[in-house]
Amino acid sequence: MSTEFDVIIVGGGMVGASLVHALTGQGLRIAVIEATSIKTDMPPSFDDRSIALSHSSANILRSLGLWSELEKWLEPIKKIHVSEKGQFGFARLDQSEENVDALGYVVTAREFGRVLLAPLESFDDVTLFCPATLDSFSVLDDRIEVSIQADQPLNISGKLLIAADGGNSQVRQQLNIDVSEHFYKQYAVIANVETSKPHDNVAYERFTEQGPVALLPMTDNRSALVYTVREEDVDAVMAQDDETFLAALQQRFGFRVGRFTRIGKRFSHELVFKEVAEHIRPRIALIGNAAHTIHPVAGQGFNLGIRDVAVLAEVILQQAAEGKDYGTLQNLQEYADWRHKDQREVLQATDKLVRLFTNPLATVRVGRNLGILALGVLPGARHWFSKHAMGMAGRQTRLARGLRLGK
Repeated sequence: MSTEFDVIIVGGGMVGASLVHALTGQGLRIAVIEATSIKTDMPPSFDDRSIALSHSSANILRSLGLWSELEKWLEPIKKIHVSEKGQFGFARLDQSEENVDALGYVVTAREFGRVLLAPLESFDDVTLFCPATLDSFSVLDDRIEVSIQADQPLNISGKLLIAADGGNSQVRQQLNIDVSEHFYKQYAVIANVETSKPHDNVAYERFTEQGPVALLPMTDNRSALVYTVREEDVDAVMAQDDETFLAALQQRFGFRVGRFTRIGKRFSHELVFKEVAEHIRPRIALIGNAAHTIHPVAGQGFNLGIRDVAVLAEVILQQAAEGKDYGTLQNLQEYADWRHKDQREVLQATDKLVRLFTNPLATVRVGRNLGILALGVLPGARHWFSKHAMGMAGRQTRLARGLRLGK
């Protein structure tokens, strides 16, 4: 087994695996260090967690050749309905106004993971260290040396180490990179639900005093629910029986999709904002949740991460083709600079949105309702909002424009 690589990716989740697909077949030797076994044969379940894919993310996945495998598992988002409980304003975004087939798509994490992970073992230029954990690493002038713990201790080296190891990134912690972090004092309760009316491929974002409630259309007339609750209420909400929970959900959401008739298993997780002070160090780059963790209010978490992937892969392959050392701090700066504007805009927008809609002041409530009303009646405002929601604002990568990378 080789111990010398060009790129070492720590984390084989959806962001890390997407990067493998972007880099494979380009003459690079790629190592993936993942703590859990890669499983692609999990049976389908009503409770399958879902992922929202923006229009830009769909383009990236098409360019990576993954779309044909994913397509049969996707449910398109054709419209988005935004409202605030108890207020008169609402807005509807429509794919027909943007001249696209869909504003986004929803897919189960199980099927998405299967499409991403199943091919990895067949790539000749990819070595999987799985299950394995990162012990330590040392940065040298021309390479980075990494110690890992698999069946036995092992040392490998590469030109670049990429941290795709999530919100509690071990790479980031070992580097002592500063993180701006605050807790929303909210939890997201996640579940799948069925409704008496068809969802008609509409995604809903409804703001309430307790926090936002989102519904995303899924296959088989299911909808993915993100139900925000206050920190002090989460234990009681999770202890409710299904009938009590659905009654509370009905009261908060209303009857736009009829009655909620069934709910699957509920999960909860704390909502936290994280933003790193540095995205790069010599021979190291951070992507995905290792670099930023955001509130799920706009469904942009994975979409932000896969745009990191598209930029970093383009930078690496372009510099490799030019004979440059893509692991130096100077050359990695191109990745950091390119991603800065998009990351900052999405992080700030989602954070401000949450704070705005949890502000109880009457003047603020009137102002935000007028803002939703303006969004609903002004085509220019809708186009601007849709463009950002679809991930199509700003400089676009080759993958997002439907173009292949490298050779």
